[in-house]
Amino acid sequence: MMFEDTYKTIKCLSEGLYREKGSKFIAIAIPVDSEEEVKEKLAELKKEYHDARHHCYAYILGYDKSAYRLNDDGEPSGTAGRPIYGQLLSKDLTNTLVVVIRYFGGIKLGVSGLINAYKTAAKEALESAIIIEKQIEETYRIFFDYTMMNNVMKILKGDEISILFQNYDDQNIVDFKVRKRDANRVLDALKKIERLTWEVIQKNSI
Repeated sequence: MMFEDTYKTIKCLSEGLYREKGSKFIAIAIPVDSEEEVKEKLAELKKEYHDARHHCYAYILGYDKSAYRLNDDGEPSGTAGRPIYGQLLSKDLTNTLVVVIRYFGGIKLGVSGLINAYKTAAKEALESAIIIEKQIEETYRIFFDYTMMNNVMKILKGDEISILFQNYDDQNIVDFKVRKRDANRVLDALKKIERLTWEVIQKNSI
């Protein structure tokens, strides 16, 4: 059975700009890995652009895009966060935060004008971003007897496996990371080794 085990995100920070009737919309797209990092980036931008009227944003997190949030930051409901979020969806991105900072120009844009402004600014930032594809990986720890060392290492030599940690003192321990699509095959092979046990360190890590 085939399934997606990759996801798209942006490589580094990118920016966009949109002007309408004196208002300036500065869009900043940032790669993020957690909600804690989102909070840090938002705090940094609010400090840097402390004199702006609004700091609206949307983000998506997780390889399955299961965590997301939209924020209008004082703009009429649905006019800022949602169009920003829509641009993230249109690019099929995750682990990405887009903040659009507005400097008010004195003339109201109306609901449709705001939606277009936030959408266009976010689009500009994402159009200029470098989009990359990453693999979904899972991390495991195995424990085994020294006599089984050769058998274990034969399995872990595959190109799809990265060894993260090894300890051969009192007990043989190896931490490794494997691409999601290959995880079951690798685990099935390891389970055939006598007295080997394993545990999940991180499932579906990204």
